[in-house]
Amino acid sequence: MNIISYQKDIPFAKGFFGIVITVLGIVMLVATGSLMALIFVAIGLGLNVGEGSDINLTSKEFRTFHSLFGLKIGKWQPIPDFEYVSVFKTKESQTVRAVTAETTQKYDIILVNLFYNRNKHITFFKTTNKKEAFDVAEHFKLALDIDILDATEVEKKWV
Repeated sequence: MNIISYQKDIPFAKGFFGIVITVLGIVMLVATGSLMALIFVAIGLGLNVGEGSDINLTSKEFRTFHSLFGLKIGKWQPIPDFEYVSVFKTKESQTVRAVTAETTQKYDIILVNLFYNRNKHITFFKTTNKKEAFDVAEHFKLALDIDILDATEVEKKWV
């Protein structure tokens, strides 16, 4: 099988705390039998869930997936007729709420989108590293025989 696969890495600290919370929940479940322990297990496992995408060039299918310890869950769908790959810079925001306060942080993110049917797109990759985004776009360009649109600056250009 010829599969292009990209998965966003889970930060080390997040993965570590996820495993610690999961183990703590399992120990609590065995020691006390408390249902509260299942909440710890669910939170810990949730911290270790990754996101990604696969394109199977042999069967002409793609999927976006969630992954937990290497097990990928996602539905395969037929590949549309992709017209071009776009590397797009935008802002992503994350809101954190507490009982009496709320804050929103915005940060730059670069998306690698595959476009089809003129204006429809599928986001296959997210990163904060421009070089990494263009490496992924180049891989799609070669595998799918499509062009790259650089939309990271005000003036868009074909690469």
